[in-house]
Amino acid sequence: MNETASLRARAEIDLAALRANVRVLRERAAGAQLMAVVKSDGYGHGAVPCARAAREAGATWLGTATPQEALALRAAGLDGRIMCWLWTPGGPWREAIDADIDVSVSSLWALREVVEAAAGAGRPARIQLKADTGLGRGGCQPADWPELVTGALAAERDGRVKVTGLWSHFACADEPGHPSIAAQLDVYRDMIAYAEKEGVEPEVRHLANSPATLTLPEAHFDLVRTGIAMYGISPAPELGTSAELGLRPVMTLAASVALVKDAPAGHGVSYGHHYTTPAETTLGLIPVGYADGVPRHASGTGPVLVGGKVRTVAGRVAMDQFVVDLGGDRPEAGAEAVLFGPGDRGEPTAQDWADAAGTIAYEIVTRIGSRVPRVHVNGTAGPSGPAGGVRR
Repeated sequence: MNETASLRARAEIDLAALRANVRVLRERAAGAQLMAVVKSDGYGHGAVPCARAAREAGATWLGTATPQEALALRAAGLDGRIMCWLWTPGGPWREAIDADIDVSVSSLWALREVVEAAAGAGRPARIQLKADTGLGRGGCQPADWPELVTGALAAERDGRVKVTGLWSHFACADEPGHPSIAAQLDVYRDMIAYAEKEGVEPEVRHLANSPATLTLPEAHFDLVRTGIAMYGISPAPELGTSAELGLRPVMTLAASVALVKDAPAGHGVSYGHHYTTPAETTLGLIPVGYADGVPRHASGTGPVLVGGKVRTVAGRVAMDQFVVDLGGDRPEAGAEAVLFGPGDRGEPTAQDWADAAGTIAYEIVTRIGSRVPRVHVNGTAGPSGPAGGVRR
């Protein structure tokens, strides 16, 4: 990362690692297509470069939460199948239809709005019916499923929609053996069987997220949706580490040490003086904070590699900076401080930060803020927008 050492902070995104992860996941779900989920700006990694890299590695679908995210992929020149699923009334249905984006429909209000938009567009909308098989978030409840299926088929006969998929989402696939897994599988099979009996002919049926892709071959159906695993992060410690799953973390977050100074014993550090130096020491100032996505909950616990040693955040994480106790070591200002990465050099991982903050690794990578440039390496993708660029 020496070429970017002058940056205050940077998130280096290894697109070669991402492509390798996609290939591993495709092997784990042989026989099914793979959807690369790039919602939330590619889980903080840069949606457009990651989408392109995933396509290069064989992903046949791209998935986003919001329609705006899906439309941004189209605007960036990404073709092929794209699906989005988080809709609210009055959403950009017409724009999604014009962009040939598959949209999720969970209720009659959504079906009405997409049918109206399709009439205005003069072409059928590609819709995927979502079933709530037990997660209790989006999706149509089993009791309401017949009405939704009937309405969708009527709209299909009228040439307003094409039902391209039947799908749902697991609640506890990251907890091996959880009884809800088998229960949801049974409900899903029943709901797709009903829809197909009534005349729905889906292109794809899909239920498996990252943990189900890795552990539940019976849930692979026609398509698997891989999110966090594509970025090289284990969906849950119970399933194994990234290395044990054959995955490599894609993001390395680092900063340049801003200041190294002597401090006497008994010196308070950062707001509230929750840390006091136990002896005469040296302190290092790391110029990132919770405005950059460093979790404040990791105050006093977050690990950082500085000068070849893993240090711990001393005191509170502030908005723009935090301090580490260097124990008398004196790296120069500008030295690299690695918050997390693959772990190859002894640096902490995103999971280490998740453990320190009492959260999950998903949150650690997705919360990295827009003022941290994304530097994409080992790829040929174009610029990732305002958040960063590409280094080849």
